[in-house]
Amino acid sequence: MFESLSDKFERAFKILKGQGRITEINIAETLKEVRKALLDADVNYKIAKSFTEQVKEKALGQNVLTAVSPSQLMVKIVHDELTALMGTEKTDVNLKGNPAIILIAGLQGSGKTTFSGKLANYLKTKKGKSPLLVACDIYRPAAIEQLKVLSEQIDVPVFAEEESKNPVAIAKNAVNFAKDRGYNVVIVDTAGRLAIDEEMMNEISAIKKALNPQETLFVVDSMTGQDAVNTAKAFNDRLNFEGVVLTKLDGDTRGGAALTIRSVVNKPIKFVGIGEKLDAIDVFYPERMADRILGMGDIVSLVERAQEQFNEEEAQKLQKKIAKNQFNFNDFLSQLGQIKKMGNIKDLMGMIPGMGKALRDVDIDDNAFKGIEAIIFSMTPEERENPVILNGSRRKRIAIGSGTDIQQVNRLIKQFDDTRRIMKSMSGGGGANMMKMMKNFRGN
Repeated sequence: MFESLSDKFERAFKILKGQGRITEINIAETLKEVRKALLDADVNYKIAKSFTEQVKEKALGQNVLTAVSPSQLMVKIVHDELTALMGTEKTDVNLKGNPAIILIAGLQGSGKTTFSGKLANYLKTKKGKSPLLVACDIYRPAAIEQLKVLSEQIDVPVFAEEESKNPVAIAKNAVNFAKDRGYNVVIVDTAGRLAIDEEMMNEISAIKKALNPQETLFVVDSMTGQDAVNTAKAFNDRLNFEGVVLTKLDGDTRGGAALTIRSVVNKPIKFVGIGEKLDAIDVFYPERMADRILGMGDIVSLVERAQEQFNEEEAQKLQKKIAKNQFNFNDFLSQLGQIKKMGNIKDLMGMIPGMGKALRDVDIDDNAFKGIEAIIFSMTPEERENPVILNGSRRKRIAIGSGTDIQQVNRLIKQFDDTRRIMKSMSGGGGANMMKMMKNFRGN
């Protein structure tokens, strides 16, 4: 995400390299490039102008320490201003109420229904909630069916009255149903339109008035750039929503909506959609997003994802096996499964500082490890437990069984042996070692 913006910021900071101090003269060209980068990212001209003026004011008022170069100081100032522009602090979704009611609004095609499923999955798996999805889009033929398909994937129920043409009544009945059945969060997926119209606004306003939800979230397609910001403003003027959800952020290389929507509607971005899968949703952290825009990676998010998947007790058992050089292919498969649950592999690697740019033109498919898994699954339980017995005839059989060739099998086993030795020498790296291991094995 934000690749073009990141590149342009990097070029802007290079102008100051080699300078001994920041002056109004040598900062002018850098700020011109920063403003141009923001405009190219589809940021509103007034916001881009105000942003660069604030950066200039802070930069000229700073003394450059001997240990810090002017370009490094400029990166720090721009980082702080980007963070402030996007909201400074992350804002949690309000789950007070029994049940807590969350109303989802937005234009057709923005990803409302998919986000509703993602949010239900997030609240169930990460917050321990018992959510109920409500189908209030009575106009789009496939909307109810889509919500049902999503609900089956995450094992969350859907309340729908397919014969009813009254979304207000459906929503009220759903809340009563949730109270009777013990669901503590109600997520109401509403109808969208291709454009803002009075009928749409009247309907969503009536639903909000009837339900008095704890949260009204406006879902917007981040790839529509400044149009997304304008649409958000029109909705907020009518609905006064509590937060914004930016979908399809993984496909947006410009970033104008993410950078400016907060300052226009004065409402926080609460969630971002970063992929097609139902776990591809992130809480929005302004500072971490600024890190990624400026090519600093996002180690905190990477560690949090790892902590969600790596069990402390299991990690200690694994550490003991590594220390005794007993790490085997069963352990490897288990660790591989945990890493795959953390999300898109390329996205994970991009969270490591400096890796985002290095991997930009590298195609890392989510199925990149299928060949490895095929080889390991073609081994017998004994072979997986004791890799040392993998002689020539066994390797030939494994190659045939996995649809690979003997060279691929040999390469995997050699890399496994090499990595096992490294892990033993580092003894205790756990997930960090496994990330290195994944990178090592990607070529198979």
